[in-house]
Amino acid sequence: MTDQELVERAFTMLERAYVPYSHFPVGAALLCADGTVFTGCNVENAAFGSTICAERPALLKAISEGHREDLVKLAGNSTDYCWPCGSCRQVLYEFAPELTVCVARGDHAFVTLPLHELLPHGFGPKSLHQGG
Repeated sequence: MTDQELVERAFTMLERAYVPYSHFPVGAALLCADGTVFTGCNVENAAFGSTICAERPALLKAISEGHREDLVKLAGNSTDYCWPCGSCRQVLYEFAPELTVCVARGDHAFVTLPLHELLPHGFGPKSLHQGG
């Protein structure tokens, strides 16, 4: 799957976003090594802290379907370039520190960066030292 095709899959999720408060829909599509794609959208909540970004549903769907070690690329979009927030970067790093992230704006143009550039010196499972 090309980057542009993955970006287009993320755009299909904008119409499913639940954004009655911010009116800022975001879609995401997560590509696995075997070609499987998991999608997500942001889901807001009146208790704002309970709002879920688009990237995490895509990731959690992949994990719940057994894709833990084969996450390759994530595409996300909105009206302008919308990089994953800090919480999403951390959750993505847990499972895929080598992930590539594509972000698109409303005209479907996109920019691509590796996750480790978005979360330098990330804290993940390898950061924990086993006591013994």
